[in-house]
This record gives sequence, C-alpha cells and structure tokens, in this order.
Amino acid sequence: MIKIFHSSGNVHEAVYDPNGRLKINGKVIDPDTQRISKHKIHVLLNNHSYSAELLGYDQSERTITLKVNGKVTRIKLQDKYDQLLHDLGMDSALSKKAGDLKAPMPGLVVEVAVSEGGEVKKGDKLLVLEAMKMENILKATSDGVVKKINVKKSNAVEKNQVLIEFQ
Repeated sequence: MIKIFHSSGNVHEAVYDPNGRLKINGKVIDPDTQRISKHKIHVLLNNHSYSAELLGYDQSERTITLKVNGKVTRIKLQDKYDQLLHDLGMDSALSKKAGDLKAPMPGLVVEVAVSEGGEVKKGDKLLVLEAMKMENILKATSDGVVKKINVKKSNAVEKNQVLIEFQ
C-alpha cells in the first residue's frame, strides 16, 4: 500500500489487489490511458478527460510534480516503511543530517557542481550523473558542508560508490 499526499491536503491510499487491479481508497479504478510523449499521457476516467505531464520527480523527497489539465500539483508518496519510520520519529532525524552522497546507479560523472569546504542547502545540485543515456541531477538531501569530493568529471562510477562526503 502506498499513501499519496496531495498538495491540496487530500490523502489517498493506493494498492494493487491480488488480481492486479488498482484500488484507490478501496475503489477499483480502470482508467483508459494513452501515452502522448515521454512525459505526457492522456487519461479517460469516469467520463472525464485528463491531460497529465510529469514535470519532476525528487527521489530523496519521494515527491512527484505533475501538471494535470494545466494545473501544477505536487504529490508525496509514502509506503509502509516510510510510515513506520515516521511513527518511530526517525524520519525527521534522518533528514536533518547530511549523509555521504552515493551513486544510485552505475554511470558517468558529467558535472561536479560543488567544491570541498563549500556549504550546500537542501535541494542544491551536487553532481550530474549520466546513466542509460539520461542525465540525473543528484541534489543535497539536507544542509551541510562538503568534506571531500571523491570523483571528477568524466569518471565512471559504480552503484553505491561514495561520490561526495559531508562533515
């Protein structure tokens, strides 16, 4: 089960049942979707038409920014493990301390946007990693100071390799 927190304040629960059907708030939905482009789809649901475009995805914050029928909206996804961390009070403790930046996948360093000793704020671009012909911007998950940069532009990196260390 995934909880979806909408920017309007609405909270929805989404789950796939054993038959592979999508249920939102316990109700089976069966939308008719058509891909328009890489980041755009058209959806028909309950006799309503929706044009949706993916504007961004922040993996560290687990948020998706969408434009639906011209209106920009942001949703936050939370699974049972996120909920457990929240219930134990560990989610806020984890987000305040800058941890080392590790490569989320194998790739090639295209750009290093920070320098050793430099201060970063949550959301600042740290590094650009090319993987599978896509550039991925890796951002700071919290405020911190760069202790050491372990890679340079054009370096090939492996998954989980420490790229940048923080104090």
